[in-house]
Amino acid sequence: MANPFSKGWKYMMSSFDKKIDDNADPKVQIHQAAEAAREQHRQIQEQAAAVIGNRNQLEMSLSRLQKERDKLTANTRAAVQQADAARAAGDAAKAQELEHTAEIFASQLVSIETEIDQTTEMHGQAVRAAEEAQQQAKRSQVEYEQIKTQIRELESQADQAKMQETTSRTLDGLQGAASNPNVPTLDGVREKIESRYANALGAQELAANSHTGRMAEIEASGADARADARLAEIRAQMASESGRNELGKGSAGELEAGEEAAADVDDADVTLEEPGDAGMKGNPGA
Repeated sequence: MANPFSKGWKYMMSSFDKKIDDNADPKVQIHQAAEAAREQHRQIQEQAAAVIGNRNQLEMSLSRLQKERDKLTANTRAAVQQADAARAAGDAAKAQELEHTAEIFASQLVSIETEIDQTTEMHGQAVRAAEEAQQQAKRSQVEYEQIKTQIRELESQADQAKMQETTSRTLDGLQGAASNPNVPTLDGVREKIESRYANALGAQELAANSHTGRMAEIEASGADARADARLAEIRAQMASESGRNELGKGSAGELEAGEEAAADVDDADVTLEEPGDAGMKGNPGA
Protein backbone atom coordinates (compact mmCIF):
# COMPACT_ATOMS: atom_id res chain seq x y z
CA MET A 1 0.00 0.00 0.00
CA ALA A 2 1.35 3.38 -1.01
CA ASN A 3 2.41 5.75 1.71
CA PRO A 4 -0.07 8.69 1.82
CA PHE A 5 2.66 11.00 3.06
CA SER A 6 4.92 10.04 0.17
CA LYS A 7 2.11 10.54 -2.35
CA GLY A 8 1.24 13.89 -0.82
CA TRP A 9 4.88 14.95 -0.87
CA LYS A 10 5.26 13.99 -4.55
CA TYR A 11 2.02 15.80 -5.42
CA MET A 12 3.14 18.89 -3.53
CA MET A 13 6.54 18.90 -5.21
CA SER A 14 4.94 18.37 -8.62
CA SER A 15 2.53 21.22 -7.98
CA PHE A 16 5.40 23.37 -6.74
CA ASP A 17 7.44 22.61 -9.85
CA LYS A 18 4.45 23.44 -12.04
CA LYS A 19 3.99 26.77 -10.28
CA ILE A 20 7.66 27.52 -10.77
CA ASP A 21 7.39 26.65 -14.47
CA ASP A 22 4.24 28.77 -14.85
CA ASN A 23 5.82 31.78 -13.16
CA ALA A 24 9.27 31.37 -14.69
CA ASP A 25 10.64 33.91 -17.12
CA PRO A 26 10.15 32.60 -20.70
CA LYS A 27 13.57 33.94 -21.70
CA VAL A 28 15.17 31.87 -18.93
CA GLN A 29 13.30 28.74 -20.01
CA ILE A 30 14.26 29.37 -23.64
CA HIS A 31 17.89 29.73 -22.56
CA GLN A 32 17.67 26.47 -20.61
CA ALA A 33 16.14 24.67 -23.60
CA ALA A 34 18.84 26.11 -25.87
CA GLU A 35 21.58 24.94 -23.52
CA ALA A 36 20.05 21.46 -23.38
CA ALA A 37 19.83 21.28 -27.20
CA ARG A 38 23.40 22.54 -27.53
CA GLU A 39 24.65 19.97 -25.02
CA GLN A 40 22.80 17.14 -26.76
CA HIS A 41 24.21 18.20 -30.13
CA ARG A 42 27.70 18.39 -28.64
CA GLN A 43 27.40 14.88 -27.19
CA ILE A 44 26.20 13.47 -30.52
CA GLN A 45 29.07 15.14 -32.32
CA GLU A 46 31.56 13.82 -29.78
CA GLN A 47 30.14 10.30 -30.05
CA ALA A 48 30.26 10.44 -33.83
CA ALA A 49 33.81 11.74 -33.68
CA ALA A 50 34.76 8.89 -31.34
CA VAL A 51 33.23 6.28 -33.67
CA ILE A 52 34.97 7.79 -36.67
CA GLY A 53 38.19 7.99 -34.64
CA ASN A 54 37.90 4.28 -33.80
CA ARG A 55 37.55 3.51 -37.50
CA ASN A 56 40.60 5.61 -38.29
CA GLN A 57 42.57 3.94 -35.50
CA LEU A 58 41.66 0.49 -36.82
CA GLU A 59 42.73 1.58 -40.27
CA MET A 60 46.09 2.67 -38.90
CA SER A 61 46.45 -0.61 -36.98
CA LEU A 62 45.51 -2.58 -40.05
CA SER A 63 48.05 -0.70 -42.11
CA ARG A 64 50.76 -1.37 -39.51
CA LEU A 65 49.85 -5.07 -39.30
CA GLN A 66 49.92 -5.36 -43.05
CA LYS A 67 53.38 -3.84 -43.12
CA GLU A 68 54.53 -6.25 -40.41
CA ARG A 69 52.96 -9.13 -42.34
CA ASP A 70 54.80 -8.12 -45.49
CA LYS A 71 58.05 -7.83 -43.52
CA LEU A 72 57.60 -11.20 -41.82
CA THR A 73 56.72 -12.77 -45.13
CA ALA A 74 59.90 -11.39 -46.65
CA ASN A 75 61.99 -12.51 -43.67
CA THR A 76 60.48 -15.97 -43.75
CA ARG A 77 61.21 -16.32 -47.46
CA ALA A 78 64.75 -15.07 -46.96
CA ALA A 79 65.36 -17.54 -44.11
CA VAL A 80 64.04 -20.42 -46.19
CA GLN A 81 66.20 -19.41 -49.16
CA GLN A 82 69.29 -19.11 -46.98
CA ALA A 83 68.56 -22.50 -45.35
CA ASP A 84 68.25 -24.09 -48.77
CA ALA A 85 71.51 -22.47 -49.87
CA ALA A 86 73.35 -23.67 -46.72
CA ARG A 87 72.01 -27.16 -47.16
CA ALA A 88 73.13 -27.10 -50.78
CA ALA A 89 76.57 -25.95 -49.63
CA GLY A 90 76.70 -28.89 -47.26
CA ASP A 91 76.38 -26.78 -44.13
CA ALA A 92 73.68 -28.74 -42.39
CA ALA A 93 74.03 -26.93 -39.07
CA LYS A 94 73.58 -23.49 -40.62
CA ALA A 95 70.77 -24.80 -42.76
CA GLN A 96 69.02 -26.14 -39.68
CA GLU A 97 69.51 -22.82 -37.85
CA LEU A 98 68.10 -20.87 -40.76
CA GLU A 99 65.15 -23.22 -40.99
CA HIS A 100 64.48 -22.64 -37.32
CA THR A 101 64.59 -18.87 -37.93
CA ALA A 102 62.20 -19.29 -40.84
CA GLU A 103 59.83 -21.19 -38.58
CA ILE A 104 59.90 -18.35 -36.05
CA PHE A 105 59.13 -15.81 -38.79
CA ALA A 106 56.36 -18.04 -40.07
CA SER A 107 54.86 -18.32 -36.59
CA GLN A 108 54.94 -14.55 -36.19
CA LEU A 109 53.47 -14.21 -39.64
CA VAL A 110 50.56 -16.48 -38.72
CA SER A 111 49.91 -14.42 -35.58
CA ILE A 112 50.04 -11.19 -37.56
CA GLU A 113 47.71 -12.55 -40.22
CA THR A 114 45.25 -13.66 -37.52
CA GLU A 115 45.41 -10.19 -35.99
CA ILE A 116 44.94 -8.70 -39.43
CA ASP A 117 41.82 -10.77 -39.97
CA GLN A 118 40.38 -9.68 -36.63
CA THR A 119 41.32 -6.07 -37.25
CA THR A 120 39.83 -6.22 -40.73
CA GLU A 121 36.54 -7.47 -39.30
CA MET A 122 36.57 -4.81 -36.63
CA HIS A 123 37.43 -2.20 -39.22
CA GLY A 124 34.41 -3.21 -41.29
CA GLN A 125 32.15 -2.79 -38.29
CA ALA A 126 33.83 0.52 -37.48
CA VAL A 127 33.29 1.73 -41.03
CA ARG A 128 29.57 0.97 -40.85
CA ALA A 129 29.35 2.57 -37.40
CA ALA A 130 31.21 5.62 -38.63
CA GLU A 131 28.81 5.98 -41.54
CA GLU A 132 25.85 5.83 -39.16
CA ALA A 133 27.57 8.27 -36.82
CA GLN A 134 28.18 10.67 -39.68
CA GLN A 135 24.53 10.47 -40.71
CA GLN A 136 23.42 11.01 -37.12
CA ALA A 137 25.81 13.93 -36.76
CA LYS A 138 24.41 15.49 -39.93
CA ARG A 139 20.84 15.02 -38.67
CA SER A 140 21.84 16.47 -35.34
CA GLN A 141 23.38 19.47 -37.07
CA VAL A 142 20.22 20.06 -39.11
CA GLU A 143 18.00 19.65 -36.06
CA TYR A 144 20.22 21.94 -34.03
CA GLU A 145 20.02 24.62 -36.72
CA GLN A 146 16.23 24.26 -36.69
CA ILE A 147 16.24 24.49 -32.90
CA LYS A 148 18.33 27.66 -33.06
CA THR A 149 15.82 29.14 -35.51
CA GLN A 150 12.98 28.17 -33.19
CA ILE A 151 14.86 29.64 -30.25
CA ARG A 152 15.24 32.96 -32.07
CA GLU A 153 11.52 32.92 -32.91
CA LEU A 154 10.61 32.08 -29.32
CA GLU A 155 12.85 34.84 -28.02
CA SER A 156 11.17 37.28 -30.38
CA GLN A 157 7.74 36.06 -29.26
CA ALA A 158 8.82 36.34 -25.63
CA ASP A 159 9.94 39.92 -26.22
CA GLN A 160 6.63 40.70 -27.92
CA ALA A 161 4.71 39.06 -25.08
CA LYS A 162 6.69 41.07 -22.54
CA MET A 163 6.00 44.28 -24.44
CA GLN A 164 2.31 43.35 -24.64
CA GLU A 165 2.22 42.66 -20.90
CA THR A 166 3.89 46.00 -20.22
CA THR A 167 1.39 47.75 -22.49
CA SER A 168 -1.50 45.95 -20.82
CA ARG A 169 -0.26 46.91 -17.36
CA THR A 170 0.11 50.51 -18.51
CA LEU A 171 -3.40 50.54 -19.94
CA ASP A 172 -4.75 48.92 -16.78
CA GLY A 173 -3.02 51.60 -14.75
CA LEU A 174 -4.47 54.35 -16.91
CA GLN A 175 -7.90 52.78 -16.70
CA GLY A 176 -7.57 52.46 -12.95
CA ALA A 177 -6.55 56.09 -12.69
CA ALA A 178 -9.43 57.13 -14.94
CA SER A 179 -11.93 55.06 -12.97
CA ASN A 180 -10.94 56.37 -9.54
CA PRO A 181 -14.12 56.17 -7.42
CA ASN A 182 -13.05 59.25 -5.46
CA VAL A 183 -13.10 61.41 -8.59
CA PRO A 184 -16.54 62.18 -10.11
CA THR A 185 -16.99 61.61 -13.81
CA LEU A 186 -19.07 63.65 -16.22
CA ASP A 187 -21.36 60.72 -16.85
CA GLY A 188 -21.87 60.25 -13.13
CA VAL A 189 -22.62 63.94 -12.57
CA ARG A 190 -25.00 63.98 -15.53
CA GLU A 191 -26.78 60.92 -14.19
CA LYS A 192 -27.18 62.51 -10.75
CA ILE A 193 -28.55 65.74 -12.23
CA GLU A 194 -31.00 63.88 -14.44
CA SER A 195 -32.06 61.76 -11.47
CA ARG A 196 -32.68 64.77 -9.27
CA TYR A 197 -34.55 66.58 -12.05
CA ALA A 198 -36.70 63.53 -12.75
CA ASN A 199 -37.46 63.14 -9.05
CA ALA A 200 -38.42 66.81 -8.81
CA LEU A 201 -40.76 66.44 -11.79
CA GLY A 202 -42.29 63.39 -10.19
CA ALA A 203 -42.82 65.20 -6.88
CA GLN A 204 -44.36 68.15 -8.72
CA GLU A 205 -46.70 65.84 -10.59
CA LEU A 206 -47.76 64.14 -7.38
CA ALA A 207 -48.28 67.48 -5.66
CA ALA A 208 -50.44 68.73 -8.55
CA ASN A 209 -52.63 65.64 -8.32
CA SER A 210 -52.93 65.66 -4.50
CA HIS A 211 -55.28 67.58 -2.14
CA THR A 212 -52.37 69.61 -0.90
CA GLY A 213 -51.60 70.58 -4.47
CA ARG A 214 -55.19 71.66 -5.09
CA MET A 215 -55.26 73.66 -1.86
CA ALA A 216 -52.04 75.31 -2.87
CA GLU A 217 -53.57 76.21 -6.24
CA ILE A 218 -56.69 77.63 -4.50
CA GLU A 219 -54.55 79.65 -2.11
CA ALA A 220 -52.47 80.84 -5.00
CA SER A 221 -55.67 81.83 -6.91
CA GLY A 222 -57.02 83.66 -3.82
CA ALA A 223 -53.75 85.45 -3.37
CA ASP A 224 -53.83 86.48 -7.02
CA ALA A 225 -57.46 87.74 -6.64
CA ARG A 226 -56.60 89.74 -3.53
CA ALA A 227 -53.62 91.17 -5.28
CA ASP A 228 -55.77 92.20 -8.26
CA ALA A 229 -58.37 93.76 -5.92
CA ARG A 230 -55.69 95.60 -4.00
CA LEU A 231 -54.21 96.89 -7.24
CA ALA A 232 -57.63 98.08 -8.42
CA GLU A 233 -58.18 99.81 -5.08
CA ILE A 234 -54.86 101.58 -5.34
CA ARG A 235 -55.65 102.69 -8.86
CA ALA A 236 -59.09 103.98 -7.73
CA GLN A 237 -57.50 105.92 -4.89
CA MET A 238 -55.00 107.41 -7.25
CA ALA A 239 -57.80 108.35 -9.69
CA SER A 240 -59.88 109.86 -6.86
CA GLU A 241 -56.98 111.90 -5.60
CA SER A 242 -56.28 113.11 -9.11
CA GLY A 243 -59.99 114.02 -9.57
CA ARG A 244 -60.12 115.95 -6.30
CA ASN A 245 -57.10 117.91 -7.28
CA GLU A 246 -58.64 118.85 -10.61
CA LEU A 247 -62.03 119.58 -8.92
CA GLY A 248 -60.39 121.89 -6.45
CA LYS A 249 -58.81 123.81 -9.20
CA GLY A 250 -62.14 123.99 -11.11
CA SER A 251 -64.18 125.06 -8.04
CA ALA A 252 -61.91 127.98 -7.32
CA GLY A 253 -62.32 129.25 -10.84
CA GLU A 254 -66.04 128.73 -10.75
CA LEU A 255 -66.32 130.59 -7.46
CA GLU A 256 -64.52 133.55 -8.90
CA ALA A 257 -66.65 133.42 -12.03
CA GLY A 258 -69.78 133.03 -9.90
CA GLU A 259 -68.99 136.01 -7.81
CA GLU A 260 -68.46 138.06 -10.92
CA ALA A 261 -71.69 136.69 -12.42
CA ALA A 262 -73.56 137.37 -9.19
CA ALA A 263 -72.37 140.91 -9.24
CA ASP A 264 -73.53 141.27 -12.77
CA VAL A 265 -76.88 139.73 -11.87
CA ASP A 266 -77.28 142.11 -8.99
CA ASP A 267 -76.58 144.97 -11.28
CA ALA A 268 -79.05 143.62 -13.78
CA ASP A 269 -81.67 143.11 -11.13
CA VAL A 270 -81.31 146.68 -10.10
CA THR A 271 -81.70 147.81 -13.61
CA LEU A 272 -84.69 145.60 -14.24
CA GLU A 273 -86.43 146.52 -11.06
CA GLU A 274 -86.64 150.09 -11.99
CA PRO A 275 -88.94 149.70 -15.01
CA GLY A 276 -90.85 146.95 -13.29
CA ASP A 277 -91.48 148.93 -10.29
CA ALA A 278 -92.74 151.71 -12.45
CA GLY A 279 -95.06 149.44 -14.29
CA MET A 280 -96.34 147.80 -11.20
CA LYS A 281 -96.84 151.13 -9.78
CA GLY A 282 -98.77 152.32 -12.80
CA ASN A 283 -100.84 149.10 -13.07
CA PRO A 284 -101.61 147.80 -9.63
CA GLY A 285 -104.30 145.44 -10.77
CA ALA A 286 -101.75 143.63 -12.68
